[in-house]
Amino acid sequence: MRVTAYVRVSTSRQVRLPTIEQQLERVRKHAQEKGWKLPEENVFRDDGYSGTTLKCPALDGLGDKARLRELKVVVVLSPDRLARNYVHQMVLIEEFEKGSCQVVARPMSSEPNDQPLLQIRGAVAECEKTLLSERTRRGRLVKYKAGLL
Repeated sequence: MRVTAYVRVSTSRQVRLPTIEQQLERVRKHAQEKGWKLPEENVFRDDGYSGTTLKCPALDGLGDKARLRELKVVVVLSPDRLARNYVHQMVLIEEFEKGSCQVVARPMSSEPNDQPLLQIRGAVAECEKTLLSERTRRGRLVKYKAGLL
């Protein structure tokens, strides 16, 4: 089976931490549990790319392979690794499925019962990103007013 994995972290700070390696470890473990071979050349990683945009080099490469029907399964840790926006997640998943490629997000499956959970997680990820942006903006404003920025 042609299996691939996609992992992403958003910030340069996360790139320096073992965050993406932890994602890879869990994704590889899941593939191994399923009996899937996950060759290193099929691991797509975007280090330091925000999930608020679809402009990520590894994600683009993954999409190209899916369109060429070179893959059967894409394993991600969670849907928000594909994108923070629910609509973007659905667009990507639909694109992969058009290439006969299933997206498997752990701990979820493609079972119909898991679809509402996918929607909820996508909405929560989108909300989380909005809250984070707002808190960051407010924090910077306070520092600016205090003359620290």
